[in-house]
Amino acid sequence: MNGEFPISGVVKPGFEKVAQFFEANFTTDIDVGAGLCIYQSDELLVDLWGGYTDRNCLQPWQENTLVNVYSTTKGMASIVVALAVESGYLDYEAPVRDYWPDLKAAENGLTVAQLLSHQGGLCGVETPLRVADLYNWDYMTGVLEKQSPLWEPGTLAAYHAITWGYLAGELVRRTMGTDLASHAGLEQALTLGQLFNSSFAKPLEAEVYIGLPEQHLPRVAEMISPKQVRKLNKASVEHQPDAEAPLQISDWYRLSLMNPLIGPYRDVSTQAWRSAEIPAANGQASAKGVAKIYAGLANQGKFEGKRIIGSEVLEQATREEVGMVVDPVLQRPVRRARGFVLNTENAYGPNDSAYGHSGAGGSLGFADPIQHVGFGYVMNQMQGELGVEYETRATRLVNAFYSCL
Repeated sequence: MNGEFPISGVVKPGFEKVAQFFEANFTTDIDVGAGLCIYQSDELLVDLWGGYTDRNCLQPWQENTLVNVYSTTKGMASIVVALAVESGYLDYEAPVRDYWPDLKAAENGLTVAQLLSHQGGLCGVETPLRVADLYNWDYMTGVLEKQSPLWEPGTLAAYHAITWGYLAGELVRRTMGTDLASHAGLEQALTLGQLFNSSFAKPLEAEVYIGLPEQHLPRVAEMISPKQVRKLNKASVEHQPDAEAPLQISDWYRLSLMNPLIGPYRDVSTQAWRSAEIPAANGQASAKGVAKIYAGLANQGKFEGKRIIGSEVLEQATREEVGMVVDPVLQRPVRRARGFVLNTENAYGPNDSAYGHSGAGGSLGFADPIQHVGFGYVMNQMQGELGVEYETRATRLVNAFYSCL
């Protein structure tokens, strides 16, 4: 128990070092509230939570606290696309125009795999957007349909921070979502978030939501902007990064990450954001929920005796589409599969075959199929832009865990 930031949970013998680093993220770094969960096969090795759900440090973080995980959501959404492929509704190698003929960027043969690996030329749109527009699915897909690609699709990959979710989600909605709704006698197609819930979250009892039901709203922690980071005592300076040169803001960066500008508290901490379906950015999750999903993927699609997806389609979903090249939006190397990010510079431990996704500010989820590890870390205090040499809170926890194996 940390006096200032209470910590609860369990750690299996031999993994005490992970708990020490989890606590250090509060005492010598900037965590306000956070959760960490790690499975190996079906065995729960680490399940920790601590700190507070609010910037004033008044409401303790609970075992069932949920929090926005930003782009860690993309990994969850990628599983739904894989399920649509496995079920015969989509083909990674097929042209996107076969499923979405009105998408202008798909006119010249862009494949589903290329679109999912951020090669579609739609990292943003030139139409000025408000945050409220992100809550309107039909409006966003309509804007994307008309947008001319910003580069020749299929020739390079640049991060589709927000648009990726509408692109992937619309492919799922038009195919699997429409067919299953028709068979069920429903008037509206099932969405990616609904399919994720019914096919993955509910069977695994994993608390991850893409479109949060109203009854869970009281359990969600507020997000804290990097500009609101708490002051640390002098003993904490060992973990703080030196000042870095500011990130060069390109036109693509502006379109991808600044149209619209999304405020962590002003927007992301509202009911409207939490309840909407933005599959690239607004998953509400616990660390255990994220870890359970990835534990299933790390064990060839099975968790605690439940089959959630086949190993064959996981091999397809995690096939490398983009090698170790610098992403012109993020301005750092990223290896990309078909929605998932492949392990880059040991962000997911020592095994190259690990895959997952991180989220803005620090959250992280990944599967390591070699060690059969499912990892989830979530938090509410966002970290600002850091230099490549800085060891993040999540990285510290990953390294501490693998040092215990």
